[in-house]
Amino acid sequence: MVDALRQNRAMIGPVLKFDFSREKFQVFDLTRSNGELLAIDLNNEKQFINYIFETMARNQCRVGVGRYDEDRVIYERSGLFANPKEARSLHLGIDLWVSAGEPVFAPLPGTVHSFQDNTHFGDYGPTIILAHNIFGVRFFTLYGHLSRESLNGLFVGKEIAKGERIATVGEYAVNGNWPSHLHFEIITDMLGKRGDFPGVAKIQERDLYLSLCPDPNLILGIPGLDHGV
Repeated sequence: MVDALRQNRAMIGPVLKFDFSREKFQVFDLTRSNGELLAIDLNNEKQFINYIFETMARNQCRVGVGRYDEDRVIYERSGLFANPKEARSLHLGIDLWVSAGEPVFAPLPGTVHSFQDNTHFGDYGPTIILAHNIFGVRFFTLYGHLSRESLNGLFVGKEIAKGERIATVGEYAVNGNWPSHLHFEIITDMLGKRGDFPGVAKIQERDLYLSLCPDPNLILGIPGLDHGV
């Protein structure tokens, strides 16, 4: 699948109305090594939101990027990830920090696999998963932290065209209580799940989950990220 996406890079459309090859964007470090991040109270939603969007404004960027395969400190704010017996901190997608209401587009043709409002604190909120059979392979793409309106009119099996607007980014009150952003993830095997799939894994399970969730930059094509394309 990885080779198929690399070889057909020119056939893949954007997920946001943003040209990463031409426009400036902000890459965030959400690990424990970021002193600026540790200086704020991550349990204070307003402080975290301000940190993200004030950093972007200061650097004159309208899109921020959160990295794949990153061991993050930010999940300690949510019991969904911070349970001592099942602590999860390894990010399996790429986050695109944008204003609420930003439209989201299908980068490839597919069908609706499943959708769901994952309402736990720190979860995805409204989520859409598309199934793709293209370039000789089958895989899935997940779009998390959407607006509730994004789920209207969906049904399993609905055909989605490349470039079709499928959703809008949700505000923090509905998106799992995060600064507004899109979590984008590629999945090779849904493991029987519907409407949800881990976006954060235990460090001890890194090899397993990176094999199930390859680098989303294969589709996003953001220049200069650690894993590249």
